[in-house]
Amino acid sequence: MQNLAVRTFESRDQQAVSHLYDQGLLAGQIAPNDSGADIDNMREAYFDSDRHHFWVAELDAKVIAMIGVASDEPHTAEIRRLRVDPNYQQSAIAAKLLEIAIAHCKHHGYLKVRLDTRFERDAAVGLFDNVGFQHTRTKSMHGKDLLEFYLDLYRQDKPDGE
Repeated sequence: MQNLAVRTFESRDQQAVSHLYDQGLLAGQIAPNDSGADIDNMREAYFDSDRHHFWVAELDAKVIAMIGVASDEPHTAEIRRLRVDPNYQQSAIAAKLLEIAIAHCKHHGYLKVRLDTRFERDAAVGLFDNVGFQHTRTKSMHGKDLLEFYLDLYRQDKPDGE
């Protein structure tokens, strides 16, 4: 994917981001714990602090993936809205977006990164595992499983025994 470019969200991306969000809804339904308000208010949700951010991945001038980083806690970031167009889900785009988001978290001094997903797809779980996330728990919410993962940034890149 030589023409793939990952860049900061711009207002012109709103329609594409909303479409990716809608595509990622389980059975076309917004989860009871998810209002989707961040998608409608990108500036307030992801650009209110330099520690928060939102990226899109573009291929041949078409937005095909997205990811965001936000936080309600000083030392813990949350990866949000990782979505890849279904036509590209077997590619390395999600891994590239996670790499960029994690580098952002490290740069801004977060010690821990969380994410959750309602999808039990082996590929998604395998991707999180390959990046270093650990599955912490599975909660049942309104008949659907919510898988929670975390990554300890302060333990990464340390020699054995430390």
